[in-house]
Amino acid sequence: MKKTMFHLVMATGTFIFCAPYASAKTFTESLQQGSVVKVSFRTRYEDVSEEGLKDSDALTTRSRLSYQSGAWNGLGFSAEFDDVTELTGDVDYRTAPSGDLNNPGTAIIADPEGTEVNQAFVSYTTTNNQLKYGRQRLILDNARFIGNVGWRQNEQTYDGVSWVNKTTDVINFAYAYINNVNRVFGDDNPIQGDHKHNSHLFNVSYSGFNAGKLIAYTYLLDVENPTVAKSASSDTLGVRWQGAASQTFLYNLEYAQQTKAGAAGEFEADYFLAEGTLNLSPFAFTLGYELLGSDEGLYGFSTPLATMHAFQGWADKFLATPVAGLEDKYINVGVTAAGAQILVSYHQFDSDKGALDYGNEIDFSVSRKFGPVVLMAKYADFSMGKVAAFKDTKKFWLMADWSF
Repeated sequence: MKKTMFHLVMATGTFIFCAPYASAKTFTESLQQGSVVKVSFRTRYEDVSEEGLKDSDALTTRSRLSYQSGAWNGLGFSAEFDDVTELTGDVDYRTAPSGDLNNPGTAIIADPEGTEVNQAFVSYTTTNNQLKYGRQRLILDNARFIGNVGWRQNEQTYDGVSWVNKTTDVINFAYAYINNVNRVFGDDNPIQGDHKHNSHLFNVSYSGFNAGKLIAYTYLLDVENPTVAKSASSDTLGVRWQGAASQTFLYNLEYAQQTKAGAAGEFEADYFLAEGTLNLSPFAFTLGYELLGSDEGLYGFSTPLATMHAFQGWADKFLATPVAGLEDKYINVGVTAAGAQILVSYHQFDSDKGALDYGNEIDFSVSRKFGPVVLMAKYADFSMGKVAAFKDTKKFWLMADWSF
């Protein structure tokens, strides 16, 4: 289980004691009416080959049980339980870059076994507001800064309070206070497991423009774990524009600046994104440039709470930004054929400072839905450049995902 059931107990207690008085029958019936129970399974085979390490493979299944109550005077309760099991009964791979002393010298597959409370929160919903207290999933914008790392079997969730306000149809305001991050590496990992936080997240968007949507955000991260580098704490202020030049051409522009927070040393780094997508059915072409800047080669722009697998290639070579920064020039080609979604992607990786060639990567995926089941095959091939730290890596996945 997660380290503690504190938030589950507190959420349930708050739900009961803060609610107005009503008969047990009325209270119970209100919760039962509209309640939803869901069961889902995700079985995946993953094979990793990385130069200098022993090859790894894993056959895992994530079983998920989700419950959402009905509403009573705007109050509700949700809970979600996950179990991750290695089906061969032999976890012969490393599950984290540090903190896992088993299987040294093997390639990492970040899917540890375990049974955990993935979510457990009380919610209060009105016409324009939703407040959540407890363990919850947080995804802001495209998850580049705040995400749930949904690709891994053990999802990243957050303990704290969140508030979403939609007073008008075109303005959306979101705030969250985080005191703990339940990371994908599991509770048993002493270094890469849960991270204690005292962090505040602000995100506001305005969609009243005909040409697109404007987003501004401030993410004040204060990580309190003694085993975590001080540079993981940072203040990030940014603005994002999601534009549509026509029905067939979409584009994104984004800029952010990151500075020190808490006890972290002095640093300042920039983030920049320029991306355009041309939709010519059944094809979609995306050309993009993303920069995670460097502060004079001493610090690289960091996004420790992002869904990082969705960015900078599926081989996950840059989960931590190099101190020299990172430029990612990429092109994606997607097509829908015979009911299947096919995507091919190419990335060229270079440093922001020092003109370093990190390497390049080719990614490929195909997925198709058959009733309640989604089948996927996925491949990533990273080729080393001039920096020895980023070695040749190949990854392959077969996955079946179904819900009831």
